[in-house]
Parts: sequence; structure tokens; C-alpha cells
Amino acid sequence: MKISKIRYTSLEQLNQMERFDLKSMPKKAKWYLQVLAWLLALPETFLYKVKIRKHRMEELKGGYLLLCNHNSFFDFKLATRAIFPRSANYIVAVDGFINREKIMRNVGCIGKRKFVPDTALVKQIKYSIEKNKYICALYPEARYSLIGTRAILPNSLGKMIKKYKFPVATFITNGNHLHQPVWNLQKRRVKFEADMTYLFSPEEIDKLTVDEINQKIKKAFYYNDYQYQLDKNIKIKNKNRAKNLHKVLYRCPHCNKDFTMQSEGTKLYCQECKMTYHLDELNRLKNINGETKFSFIPDWFEWQRKVVREEIINDRYKIVTEVYIDALPNSTGFYRLGKGELIHDKYGFHLQAKLDDKIFTIKKPVLSKYGVHIEYDYFKKGDCVNISTANDTYYLFPVKQEISVTKYHFAVEELYKIARGEK
Repeated sequence: MKISKIRYTSLEQLNQMERFDLKSMPKKAKWYLQVLAWLLALPETFLYKVKIRKHRMEELKGGYLLLCNHNSFFDFKLATRAIFPRSANYIVAVDGFINREKIMRNVGCIGKRKFVPDTALVKQIKYSIEKNKYICALYPEARYSLIGTRAILPNSLGKMIKKYKFPVATFITNGNHLHQPVWNLQKRRVKFEADMTYLFSPEEIDKLTVDEINQKIKKAFYYNDYQYQLDKNIKIKNKNRAKNLHKVLYRCPHCNKDFTMQSEGTKLYCQECKMTYHLDELNRLKNINGETKFSFIPDWFEWQRKVVREEIINDRYKIVTEVYIDALPNSTGFYRLGKGELIHDKYGFHLQAKLDDKIFTIKKPVLSKYGVHIEYDYFKKGDCVNISTANDTYYLFPVKQEISVTKYHFAVEELYKIARGEK
């Protein structure tokens, strides 16, 4: 069945469905599926003439943990090229298994629900590295980067590495976001470069604190595709290169209003004050009828974060919206339960609905989520935010799609940092 098709079910029927198995140990890839994976991945990476630089990798033998940045589906193809001819167990979100769970498990994938504690995952990583003698590929940002820069990384990553002393390598690519930004999936032809680095040996991990491990990973994960584009003078001539840019740049810096921005072709404009920006071939912004507040896309993006943080600090942040509720209990797909109300404020997420004449509610306190997964025009059903429990993932689509789900992205991260006393 098509993933985009909306299927309705009752809460009672949902509760009776089998849940996705999050505990089974990762398999070694079937040889014929591994060959197929190479055939699907390698030719495209050669077509784009990807340049991969390797640092200290000759010292790394046996199984290890590979930490990769995440910007598009092409990431998996690049990683396959980087580790060739070796195989890996890839950690993949549950929605990646829809309608193909058997083949995904037989190729060695490990299923995970995003942004929920999962003790089984650590055991699966350990099994992959120590028993399978495989590379275990983990994307710790846990979602595509919204703007081609590093997303927040979990502090638990350093704790796991310190405890189990897995050898750790990083694989950081540049160009993936430019090639296919998450807010506009139309592919553009760009130049790719990547660095694969042996970051920590078990002996080096022994000498570091958890905080030092996390700081070194964050430093290794620094990337900025828009700066990379300027440095390499990569011109993108796509005539719709600004289409959907308003999904990430949702607030007007001129009239200071949320959700007034729109985009089409090579233009980003405010429906309220009519200020209009042109996006050139180097992805630089220029106001064509007034002052240019931001010429660099990541600067505009991070300004919005500051605005959200100020709203939180001044106790002015709160979003209440009606949403459609789609549940993902397993790999058979999504099931729509109906409508509900989603509240996000200084206390965290609170989803409530009346389903089957029963009150359905989910609460996610601030400290339970350091980040949140959002999607744009997800399978043509609209933009959404999703929250997971141990047994389900709920994709929540605002009925009024004028609300930018990107604001949730900022608010969840800033609420978490403020609650932990972080700057």
C-alpha cells in the first residue's frame, strides 16, 4: 500500500497491532543484497566525482562505530562508497522500514524510534561491532540537517563511547544539503567532498572524560554547506532553488512576524510587509526593495533561534494548534486516528484528543527531548512534527499548514538547554 495513502483506524484497533521489533540483533548482510546495495550506491557517487579524504583510517581494523552527518538520502550512498568493500549495520528510523522490513533487516539495518531512550540500541551496536565484526553506522543528528549545518548532538553519545570504548570514526560530507535540501527535494548537481577520520582508539578514549569526548565529536561534526558553496564557488542554476525556503526561514526580519514568509522560483518574500529577497546562484540573499538584513541563509536561520529563545526566557512562547494524528506502530505504515490538540510550551509537549469516546493524551516534558524530528510535505500529506513513545511514533500534521514546524525545532532545543542551564 502507498505510504501517502491515508488509512483510518480506531484507537482500540491500533492497540491490538503488533509493534515494531526494536530489540532483535542486527544481521550480517546477505551477500546478494550487499552486492545490490553496491550497485545502487556506487555508480551515482562516481557520477558526481565525490572526493573522499581519509585520515588515520589505515590504523583502524575490525569493527568500529562510524558517526556520520545527515543531510539527505545520498548520505547512505556516500557512506557505502567510503567503506567499500566492507559492510555495515546502519541504524535507520522505523519509517525507513515501511513496506520493506524483511529486506532492510536482511541487508543489516537496525530499527530505531527517534528521540526516545533505547537501551536495546546500545546492545545492538555492541553486537554489530563485537560479534558481527562490522562497521556500525550511526547518524547522531537523528534527522536531516534543516539548513546544512550541524544539528544538536546527544550528550549520551559520549557516555556510551566512554563506557564501551568502541573504536570511533567520523564521516563528514559537504555538498549533500546543497544537492537535495530537506525543504526542497529536487536534486541539484553539485560537487561533493567528504572526510573520513579515525577519531578515537579505545586507548585514547580511556584518557578522555565524557565531556572531552563530546566536545571532540562536536568539533569533528562542524560543517556548513552554504559556506562550503561560497568557498568552492559552486553555482546552482536551478530555477526553483528558493522554492520552499520559507519553510526554514519563516520569520520576517523586517516586520518581525512569524509565518508570513513565502517563496517561489528564486524569490523569498513576506506576505505582510512585501519585502522581497532574491536568491542568487551562490545561495546569497539580496533584498530587491529595501535593506538586506541577511545575505547568508544560516545567519537568518540562527537569528530565528535567538528570537525563540527570547520568547521562552520572557515566558511568551506557546503554540497551540489542531493536528491530524497519524500513528506508526510498525512497518506496515501509518494509521490516522483523527484530530487532536497539540500544545507546546515551557512544560514541553502535550497532545490530547478524544478518540473512540476516550481521552487520549501524551506528554513529553522538556527534559525528555533534547531535539525533535520534523518533516516537510511528508509523503504529500503536509508538514509535521513527530513524537515517539517506546511503542509508537506519532506524526502530527497541523490542520492549518501556515504554522511552520521549524519553530518547534528551535523551541525544543532551546527549552532543553535552558532547563539544563546551558548557554
